[in-house]
Amino acid sequence: MPTVSVGRDRLFEALGSTYSDEEFDELCFKFGIELDDITTEKAIQRKEKHLEEEGMEDDGETIYKIEVPANRYDLLCLEGLAQALRIFSGLDPIPTYKVANIGKDSMLEMRVKTETSKIRPYVVCAVLRGVTLDEARYNSFIDLQDRLHQNICRRRTLVAIGTHDLDTIEGPFTYEALPPSEISFVPLKQTKNFRADELMEFYKSDLKLKKFLHIIENSPVYPVIYDCKRTVLSLPPIINGAHSAISLETKNVFIECTATDLTKANVVLNTMVTMFSMYCERKFEVEPVKVTYSDGKSFVYPDLSIYNMNVPLSYITGIIGVQLPEDKVASLLHKMQLCAEKSVSEDKEVKFVVSVPPTRSDILHPCDVAEDVAIAYGYNEIPKRKPASLKPLPLSQFSDLMRTEIAMAGFTEVLTWILCSKKEISSMLNREEDNSAAIIADSRTSEFEVVRTSLMPGLLRTVGHNKDHPKPIKIFEVGDIVLLDGTNDVGAVNRRHVAALYCGANSGFELIHGLVDKIMEGNGTNFVSPGNSTGYYIERSEEPAFLQGRQASLIYKGNRIGTFGIVHPQVLKEFDIPDPCSFLELDMQSLL
Repeated sequence: MPTVSVGRDRLFEALGSTYSDEEFDELCFKFGIELDDITTEKAIQRKEKHLEEEGMEDDGETIYKIEVPANRYDLLCLEGLAQALRIFSGLDPIPTYKVANIGKDSMLEMRVKTETSKIRPYVVCAVLRGVTLDEARYNSFIDLQDRLHQNICRRRTLVAIGTHDLDTIEGPFTYEALPPSEISFVPLKQTKNFRADELMEFYKSDLKLKKFLHIIENSPVYPVIYDCKRTVLSLPPIINGAHSAISLETKNVFIECTATDLTKANVVLNTMVTMFSMYCERKFEVEPVKVTYSDGKSFVYPDLSIYNMNVPLSYITGIIGVQLPEDKVASLLHKMQLCAEKSVSEDKEVKFVVSVPPTRSDILHPCDVAEDVAIAYGYNEIPKRKPASLKPLPLSQFSDLMRTEIAMAGFTEVLTWILCSKKEISSMLNREEDNSAAIIADSRTSEFEVVRTSLMPGLLRTVGHNKDHPKPIKIFEVGDIVLLDGTNDVGAVNRRHVAALYCGANSGFELIHGLVDKIMEGNGTNFVSPGNSTGYYIERSEEPAFLQGRQASLIYKGNRIGTFGIVHPQVLKEFDIPDPCSFLELDMQSLL
């Protein structure tokens, strides 16, 4: 979860009250956030620079590091935190955000060119008029942009935020996509004019901006925003222009968000304007901007409308496990910035019409409303009780029984990754490429390319990493594999497997064979002669991962459910295992 650093004194000033560290920690806990650390600005700097602690001299203002939920974008700045905590404490009403009532003909306009569809097709805009900034507010404004870029914007790949001093530029604005050689401007914090392609080379040595270059650098066109005089406002998602940079003297702020995801762009824009509209001359009022696309369609942003959701009282009380009166539920929701009005349906069921403000983009389902009621009520106040049914799923219950039986046979359970490399399920097991494996799209590492189709690579890798462990090594795993299946609605199917491996001075084949008999006997299955479908038997197999003549298939009720044998020396060499091993793997679900 993201951690927000705020100055303690400024936060207490915004809250209108002073707390001890313990009291504020308790307030955070009640609200569902956590006071993660208490430090100072100089201590943070020393830690970043790996310097030793100095004396006990004054380190300046105390900094609170507060951990907030990842989907609560309104809590990523001091303004949002203070406002939420004041409403939670009953000090403030829920603010009403509104869009300034001006005609479309009087609005600023952003005109979107067709070429932008090749790289970042969407843009949303808004204006904060009559803003009063000081150094602390300015820094908070910039910090919120950075936190949103790291969080919902996914490092600017989905959304990039640009903020500009509106008094230095003139509308209408145009959002275009041009070849980099045709774009030229002075970037933020620079004095030299750069072409866009030159700028890419220049920022490859910049520690902060170089990690965003890959988003557009290989594209034939770069997105760019101009005003009516062809002054460059920004080259999203890399850098803004120096001409329109905001400062402490800025009174009117123009905000634009270019995006590949329109929904997230709206969330980001709403978060920016709702958090800082409190500093506008007309508090909580935002001036809209018209966005016109090349096909003639136009939209007005931001959308600060309230979303209404119907939530039954019985649903809320059923989820949290506490019977609460209607007025109590409405009061608890108000503490979480949600207005709730009682209504009665035709079947006499009590429901709430919950009004979700633009700051609460995390409210997507009635269960989110129920969660807010539980938070406001207090998790510690909910009485403990046993659920009506504790009966596990048959497969889970069978898995637990299997674990117990194998552990009693002297094997130690391990838990390995469900993802592996392609070669671990093919060439390293002397097998051809497995076409039944689910491949991970755009894998970031060669170690995690596919979902495993066998438990064998994980156990062999475990032994390979622990080859200096005293012998014998006896390990097992109960876990899922995944196989492609066109008949399944998701195109793949999970199968629960059990696998065991013995590694020692000798192969231990007789121990693995004995474990097979123990598992089948524990399942109430008798050993029968080959061809008999009433029990289980073994027959010769030709698995390349095992030694020829030292392996067998396990046949249960006429179906092959597993294989066991002595692992082939070539396979052991691939996994860097110097000692002989025997291995067993079978499909547990076939035994149910």
